[in-house]
Amino acid sequence: MNLEREGYSVELAEDGEQGLTRARTGEFDLVILDIMLPKLNGYEVLDALRKQQSRTPVLLLSARSSEMDKVMGLDLGADDYVPKPFSVAELLARVRAALRRNVVQTADERWQMGDVEVDPARHIVRKASQEVELTAKEFEVLQLLKNAHGRVLSRQAIFDHVWGDSHHGTLRTIDNFVSQLRSKLEADPAAPRHLLTVRGVGYRLDLSGGGE
Repeated sequence: MNLEREGYSVELAEDGEQGLTRARTGEFDLVILDIMLPKLNGYEVLDALRKQQSRTPVLLLSARSSEMDKVMGLDLGADDYVPKPFSVAELLARVRAALRRNVVQTADERWQMGDVEVDPARHIVRKASQEVELTAKEFEVLQLLKNAHGRVLSRQAIFDHVWGDSHHGTLRTIDNFVSQLRSKLEADPAAPRHLLTVRGVGYRLDLSGGGE
């Protein structure tokens, strides 16, 4: 419930086998994995994911807080280890940190949006073969929306991912950045076909250009 209040889309699994199946067959930005699970424990699920070369970030939760348990989880490929008990605020901060790291690690493949081509590795954007100058933050917002694979991101989620907890701006900052991106990348910024507003929720990126 707390993750959904922050604008995240969440799927639940009741045991390790179900969780492993969903993680293998779906597209997820993050897996939050309890170690003490029935059927397959968290270590077994994590080991299976990493053996199949899954790069999805994994956040381990456990009441087992000994050093050896942490070492085992990290050695198996966990991105972070959160011992119980923990506060909701701490968990959300760890989630934001893991997602920010993943945006940096996975943002290396070129992608296309209509006549716009994005080269994340070189931080280059071209529209109709002409280079478009984006600020670092504009580029980060654009890449974050792309990595959401069409899902809606709330203004708060975008703000937390891109600016983090230390920035004292407002959510209006997100509206301004999306408006700037539209003016630079959309054929008609007043009637965007790619950078779409979902009223009352946030923004999403439509690579196909279906429009609002």
